[in-house]
Amino acid sequence: MNSLLVGPTCSPPALAGQPARQVANQPAGGCAVRSSSLPSKHSSSVAVPSVSSAPGSNSLSSQGLRPVTSCGRTARMSVNAAATEELQELQSPHGGKLVNLMASAEQKAKAIEACTKSVECSDRNACDVELLTVGAFSPLEGFMAEEEYYSVVQDWRLKNGLLWGLPIVMDTDSEDIGVGDTVLLKYQGQDIATFEISSKWRPNKPLEALKCYGTSSIEHPAVQMISMERGKYYLGGKVTGLELPKRVFPCASPAEVRSTLPAGKDVLAFQCRNPIHRAHYELFTRALDAPNVQQGAVCLVHPTCGPTQDDDIPGIVRYRTYEVLKEEVKNQALRWAYLPYAMHMAGPREAIQHMIIRKNYGCTHFIIGRDMAGSKSSVTGEDFYGAYEAQEVAQKHAMELNMQTVPSLNITYTEEAGYVTADKAKGEGLKELKLSGTKFRQMLRGGEDIPEWFAFKSVVDVLREATPSS
Repeated sequence: MNSLLVGPTCSPPALAGQPARQVANQPAGGCAVRSSSLPSKHSSSVAVPSVSSAPGSNSLSSQGLRPVTSCGRTARMSVNAAATEELQELQSPHGGKLVNLMASAEQKAKAIEACTKSVECSDRNACDVELLTVGAFSPLEGFMAEEEYYSVVQDWRLKNGLLWGLPIVMDTDSEDIGVGDTVLLKYQGQDIATFEISSKWRPNKPLEALKCYGTSSIEHPAVQMISMERGKYYLGGKVTGLELPKRVFPCASPAEVRSTLPAGKDVLAFQCRNPIHRAHYELFTRALDAPNVQQGAVCLVHPTCGPTQDDDIPGIVRYRTYEVLKEEVKNQALRWAYLPYAMHMAGPREAIQHMIIRKNYGCTHFIIGRDMAGSKSSVTGEDFYGAYEAQEVAQKHAMELNMQTVPSLNITYTEEAGYVTADKAKGEGLKELKLSGTKFRQMLRGGEDIPEWFAFKSVVDVLREATPSS
């Protein structure tokens, strides 16, 4: 086991001459236009991608889940001309334009014919392909080439100077795949994209680990991932989408989510990778009343449902908890969508990555909690990042991203007043009730009653059904 080698501060270097965020203009009708932080030569109106289908899969039918069908998703989420006009009044995507890499029906056959080789994607690869295809990684139009990769690793910047969090690369061990090849990307037998390889290199993985994750210790899940899961070569080049990966839960694209957002209003993003309990719900609903949030704002609850840490609850179970909670609360100020993103547990770097992604989905504010996307040493139990490091980095670069941060409140449940801020509980001598995650899991396995102040009954029922009895 490697020793814990914590690198220097994770704060990204500043870019000389980086333009400040422009002041939002006020068009006729009173809706604020959120300007890009880029100079005008890089800016353009939001280009709305056509809505693409997410075909269903029967692989989990035994769990009682009906796959998502392409016709149903398109009917629910189609973006019409009126919605396209409204999108002009929403947050500008990163780089000024929402990328759409999906091939038209006429282009698909030609794109496949151009491929001479094929590669089976891992779960993580498939998430990256999907997010590239639908524009969640705008302005990227493919996997990063070597020069772009090292720019992001070392400077937190794309080559054009845009802030960026983590490298987006395809990996391989193959000696036969190289520059000039056009590869068919497959996932669980499905043709999902074509990939025109323009760059192949052997990355400096120790440097990537130290710069991106602040440590070279294999105890960190992302360091373990790049060291043991990824191949020895990285590949960069243009991606063309054929179909979105088949999933048993819908993952709305940025264009689809934007079509549901109120024009000219603040949109808060709440990121999570675990089931939502009462304290979480209090956090993101109270965030709507934060001092820097305008009246009439909505909150996009946008959980990541891709691969996370090994001991996290499976994505399909998390999805079911979100769906039952959505029906239970029926809160009109909330929007719900699911993100096919593979977590890196990269702390400050991941905070920036999540902000950029949510900006592309139309969000203006990002709710950021204590030790966001943090991870602990499995040997010492020590955190890899400071408790407020992600918040500090996000706040430092919020203006450049034309976003605002909303630090999540430190709240606690009390017998006398329910959920209140921790400082109020302490100041008034209120009796706090606490339940650890470990104890909660023990109670689930043992069939014990879970207090309703801690968790929603609908969520508990789903988790109990998926948890083996002790």
